[in-house]
Amino acid sequence: MLRGVAAVALSLLVVACQPPVSEADAAPPAIQQAAAPEYLNPSARLPFSEGVRHGGVLYLAGKLGTGGERGIQPETRRALESIQDALERFGSSIDRVLKCTVFLADMAEWSAMNQVYTEFFPENKPARTAVGASGLSGNGRVEIECMAAA
Repeated sequence: MLRGVAAVALSLLVVACQPPVSEADAAPPAIQQAAAPEYLNPSARLPFSEGVRHGGVLYLAGKLGTGGERGIQPETRRALESIQDALERFGSSIDRVLKCTVFLADMAEWSAMNQVYTEFFPENKPARTAVGASGLSGNGRVEIECMAAA
């Protein structure tokens, strides 16, 4: 019985110590969509938003570098250029990126991807995760998603 009373008291204490939820925090995320770049098929009805802004953070969907010369380095460059373009359309910039996740079709290409990646983040290096994937859309070599300060 004493354990039950202690558990209830602890639960009440945890709830009482939580900061109040503001209306902005309780509101659903504001989905802000920008016009798609011309290299994307505008007639495609894809089941995701290019970016979602919530609070002071912009979450971008993954960007592929397909659509031109194939290979890890040109595809990494195009993916990061696409991210840079999307960030600017959403009112942010590449130097405000907080975190990137890089999906590689082959982890053996990690070093070659890094050579291009570091060109885009020479000083303000965001947190980053790189993972190997068993396949990417359009047989791409790399897909990169990121979060940035809005």
